[in-house]
Amino acid sequence: YLPVDPVSRTVYEPGELAQCDLWFPPVDVPLGYGQSGRPPVLVIVSGYSRVITARMLPSRQTGDLIGGHWRLLTGWQAVPKTLVWDNEPGIGKGRLTSEFAAFAGLLAIRVHLCRPRDPEAKGLVERANGYLETSFLPGRVFTGPDDFNAQLAAWLHIANRRHHRGIDTRPQDRWEADRAAMLTIPPVDPPNWWPLRTRLGRDHYIRLDTNDYSVHPRAIGHIVMVRSDTEEITVTCGDDLVARHARCWARHQSITDPEHASAARQLREEVWQQQAARTHAARSALLVPDSLGIEVEQRELGSYDRMFTLIEGGGGKEDT
Repeated sequence: YLPVDPVSRTVYEPGELAQCDLWFPPVDVPLGYGQSGRPPVLVIVSGYSRVITARMLPSRQTGDLIGGHWRLLTGWQAVPKTLVWDNEPGIGKGRLTSEFAAFAGLLAIRVHLCRPRDPEAKGLVERANGYLETSFLPGRVFTGPDDFNAQLAAWLHIANRRHHRGIDTRPQDRWEADRAAMLTIPPVDPPNWWPLRTRLGRDHYIRLDTNDYSVHPRAIGHIVMVRSDTEEITVTCGDDLVARHARCWARHQSITDPEHASAARQLREEVWQQQAARTHAARSALLVPDSLGIEVEQRELGSYDRMFTLIEGGGGKEDT
């Protein structure tokens, strides 16, 4: 075993890195449809300036984590050269997930995954989580995730101007030098983080996470592309936009656009009317064959009696 290093001091250079973590606030937030929960909050702390940014996300899956990073980093208008993460499943355990590796490649940054059970490796963000829990949450009431994020953003604007004992200055005073050394935001948005390409069935709903979202029935039987982020879901069929929904934070819900429901009813009525018309035409042809100029053979009724052996000569017996 290697001996313990007798001297240890961590120094952060401007723009060098930012530590990231998920904070689960111990408060129930209304999610709609009579549900409430404790969604994760993505917290990012810059190493040099100690500036904190955070945002509540619908889930801890890779797609929502990428969307949360993009929103927070574009708010900074800069990207640290390295992001430090623990072994979060949506980011990667020992190795990055393919989606987050592609996102890191788009940003041209490095993602450092800490060793398991090593919270000291990202002590800055761990302390920031505790600071949010003891200084932001007490006395607050939230009407939903949007209200939570609005209150959190307003509070962080003030908190980043407080005097930080660790650096003996205000994080905001170090921010310009920190951001100037960071990388620029890429000129293109990342690919949608819930990619889904499928053929739309007669059900005309698509499932994202645990919820079902309606799609216009005109796309039934065609290949559709689902694009989603933390706020909106869109479905396209070729160049045709066939669905647009706000992201639902509640679980196991069916989200129906009234226009899609009306189109489905109209489609059913048209099919029923066509079937009724065909049935009526077929029955009319059988009831009045003479009007069509067609002669139909009239079978002797006794032949059925012979077939079922009700009279002699049926059932294959010889006539006597």
